[in-house]
Amino acid sequence: MKKILPILLVAISAALWGIIAIFVRGLDAFGFTSMEIVTIRVVTAAVLLGITGLVKYPAQMKIKWKDAWLFVGTGVCSIVLFNWCYFSSIQQMNLSLAVILLYTAPAFVTVLSWLILKEKLNAAKLVSVAGTILGCVLVAGSNLNETTSISAAGLLTGLGAGFGYALYTIFGKFALNKYTPFTVTLYTFIVASIALVPVTGLWNKGSILFSGEVIFYGLGLGLFPTVVAYLLYTKGLEKIDSSKASIIATVEPVVATLLGVFLYKEGFAFIQFIGSFFILLSVLLVNLPKNPLVKTQNEKASIT
Repeated sequence: MKKILPILLVAISAALWGIIAIFVRGLDAFGFTSMEIVTIRVVTAAVLLGITGLVKYPAQMKIKWKDAWLFVGTGVCSIVLFNWCYFSSIQQMNLSLAVILLYTAPAFVTVLSWLILKEKLNAAKLVSVAGTILGCVLVAGSNLNETTSISAAGLLTGLGAGFGYALYTIFGKFALNKYTPFTVTLYTFIVASIALVPVTGLWNKGSILFSGEVIFYGLGLGLFPTVVAYLLYTKGLEKIDSSKASIIATVEPVVATLLGVFLYKEGFAFIQFIGSFFILLSVLLVNLPKNPLVKTQNEKASIT
């Protein structure tokens, strides 16, 4: 059970990320821009985590200034960079292509974990990365055609989204060597809020920001696919390899696709079913024990 729990935590966090469209579409209907929605997300998360910390975990709210770079890494280099690149790529190319480029993240994590965290790079991980990328291509790209084009700027921002998405896992591993999952998650969103609020000028929409439905969608966005999801993901990172966690997290597009089918009555082609199968198969492959007859060692990554 100790080995299965971290996998479940990461999988649940990915499922929560997959339902983000419910809250984003709700806020979009009130006229908020993409980056304003991101700002609502991180500020709400920071406030909720701050209140929780003051009430239940005051000792976990202390950090050393010399470690601030860790949270600049998770908050700005990851959360802010990822969202800016992702929304920019969406504006410059087909949405399906933007999603495909975003889910190059497991490949970035696997390579960076090998170079920086000294995690082992084995055949199972490489095959799983290839499987997840292929699966995401099939899930997101079923409506692509020969007329679709990619600009250089769109390609760079799309890959930047995948890279930024991957950086949370890398910086998170370093931060977890010194701080609890709660502390890491809290300061990630505090730093992201500090970076985003001045840029977006969200206070200019104060007249609608505090209306009933906006508060409902804003709190939902800040709580479920943000605070809860990142706490679970960061907790799962304590016990499993970064590359494995990033592969498990690719169940997100599967959940998002199913949400579209059952809630928004969107189409679900057979090729998307095949893509979902590849993603889930890759997650299973990377989590199979090397030898079921031999007790496996704890796979927690060591940082040197």
